[in-house]
Amino acid sequence: MTHSEQRQYGPLGTVLVIIPTFNEADNIASIVGRVRTAVPEAHVLVADDNSPDGTGKVADELAAEDDHVRVLHRQGKEGLGAAYLAGFRWGLERDYGVLVEMDADGSHQPEELPRLLTSLRNADLVLGSRWVPGGRIVNWPKHREFISRGGSVYSRLLLDVSVRDMTGGYRAFRRETLEGIDMDTVASQGYCFQVDLAHRAIRRGFRVREVPITFVERERGDSKMSRSIVAEAFWRVTTWGVVGRARKTLGRRHT
Repeated sequence: MTHSEQRQYGPLGTVLVIIPTFNEADNIASIVGRVRTAVPEAHVLVADDNSPDGTGKVADELAAEDDHVRVLHRQGKEGLGAAYLAGFRWGLERDYGVLVEMDADGSHQPEELPRLLTSLRNADLVLGSRWVPGGRIVNWPKHREFISRGGSVYSRLLLDVSVRDMTGGYRAFRRETLEGIDMDTVASQGYCFQVDLAHRAIRRGFRVREVPITFVERERGDSKMSRSIVAEAFWRVTTWGVVGRARKTLGRRHT
């Protein structure tokens, strides 16, 4: 990284954009190219879960042509949470200062990444939010919007937090934030993983900010949303909420 690149985001350090993939061969080249254009100094890590459609091979070809692109080949499909945790550990071991979550399907606009990184100067975790003023969604079916909005509202109420988009997956973390949330105990998968990490950051007193983004429904490939993902999120959030309220009640009784 050149001195001019280092100065752009000041003390934040080198940026690693982690993009988990499973059967995203039609999308990965475009999304990596857009990231490299939007934030040329950033590095990209494609964390591929042994995609049968050849996504890993496409990613290898991108890495061979660009020294800012790396590929983490995983043994099989283990879920979004496991892929991100592996990517986080990979990045922390190599001293990246900022680690970014981004979907491979184009729903997260790389052109908005500079805004997240700029906001991270005064925060420990920045969430790209669909549900704050200025945020919006494009071409999303009504049932998906209902699930996402409902999940965020339910999480906010059960966990007693002010964050409006708890389930979104476009995020920028300072390395210190990830080091401080005890990733080794994270077992959640799917969209519940996003709720889990945001909740941990808030509970530990990290500064969490939301910035508006435009979320665009994928044009190619299949969504990874399933009933099991929704069920896991509902069960885990309910459990966390009940346990948290019980602890508060016990705490008041002992004061």
